[in-house]
Amino acid sequence: MDYQIGFFYLFAAVLLYAAFRVITARNPVVAVLHLMLAFSQAAALWLLIQAEFLGLTLVLVYLGAVMVLFLFVVMMLDIKLAGERWSFWQHFPLAAVLGAVVAMQIIAVLWLGFPNVTAPAVPAELANASNTKSLGVLLYTEYLYPIEVAAVILLVAMIAAIALTLRQRKDSKAINPGVQVQVRASDRLTVLPMSATQKPAALPAASEEGKA
Repeated sequence: MDYQIGFFYLFAAVLLYAAFRVITARNPVVAVLHLMLAFSQAAALWLLIQAEFLGLTLVLVYLGAVMVLFLFVVMMLDIKLAGERWSFWQHFPLAAVLGAVVAMQIIAVLWLGFPNVTAPAVPAELANASNTKSLGVLLYTEYLYPIEVAAVILLVAMIAAIALTLRQRKDSKAINPGVQVQVRASDRLTVLPMSATQKPAALPAASEEGKA
């Protein structure tokens, strides 16, 4: 057996185990950690089929940014787990049906393949180039306008998220540090002149009659 096939079975087995633990772990932190493991094994499988750009993108984007952010958010939320809320067998029939459908699709693809699909023609200047260079040339030539539209949509979404986050709230108790530093003692403390002792107030006449 070739060493590449051995690595494929190893990465695939770990990937299946990590994916199974993602949906069965009761602790969200454990589920996120197994999801990160699944992404790393998927990136290794991409590298085995010489798709270096996709593998590195999966590691940098998902493992390096998205999943780390998810992990910190889940750990900072301090989620309280309730035992009665978790029921594996309650959703098992639906999960089994969906899993069987996905497995049948994968078997059909591996067994029949894609008979009506032909490989695209590769230009002569990219025949010996890496897949990363080929992908870059394809994205910025044939698919240039869709990429620009997607970039504009992402930019608008980012600006909208910042605008919604930075709006002024009336119920906010935030303090401006510049104003807080410029405050003087006389602005915070007011000394009122008061006598040391005061005479008690006279009782009303009605209360005196009631006592009598």
